[in-house]
Amino acid sequence: MLHKSTIGFLKKLKKNNNRDWFNANKKLYEDARYDFEVFVFELIQKIAEFDETVSGLEPKDCMFRIYKDVRFSKDKTPYKTNFGAAINKGGRKLSIAGYYIHISPTEYFLGSGLYMPAPEKLLTVRNSIAAKSAKFKNIVEGKEFKKIYGKLWNGDTLKTVPKGFDKEHPMAEYLKLKSFICDHTVKEEKALSKNYGDYIAKIFKTAKPFNDFLNDAIGAG
Repeated sequence: MLHKSTIGFLKKLKKNNNRDWFNANKKLYEDARYDFEVFVFELIQKIAEFDETVSGLEPKDCMFRIYKDVRFSKDKTPYKTNFGAAINKGGRKLSIAGYYIHISPTEYFLGSGLYMPAPEKLLTVRNSIAAKSAKFKNIVEGKEFKKIYGKLWNGDTLKTVPKGFDKEHPMAEYLKLKSFICDHTVKEEKALSKNYGDYIAKIFKTAKPFNDFLNDAIGAG
């Protein structure tokens, strides 16, 4: 389980996002990061029970750095105020469908899928959705999937059906997506509960067919 002190550190960092405070409280950061690392390790073991592709993954290969790249950002605060981890067979650096956990002072969510794939991968996913419409629809519009995730994330979507596909295609709303993501928001009390790891595993297990479809489409199955 996650410790309350880990969330406490992120809340303090949000209020004091500067190098002086961070360096003076480095021990708080190290303790919080270690707590999250242990949690990610336990989570990998639970996910491996239904998705063997993540078996043997190291938490360090999944966890994102807290240090921000501010070179091209208007926000020059030096640190992220969240902990996140991408769990798939190659860790955070491999651009394939997988599982994502995010905790911050204001937001706790779980995500699965493929974020902003390269153009050639995006096209292969769209082709697979068009060619295997019934299979994809049964996954993303299945009762349990919709109960947990609702609709797929549409934060980055084309206004029209992409070139090469029928404008009246029955899967038009999915073909317009640039990312294929499902997400599930969690309340803080659940994130700090003893059974949070088991809860996450249940949520992610429901998304495995979705990830499998996407990875098969891009040849990463």
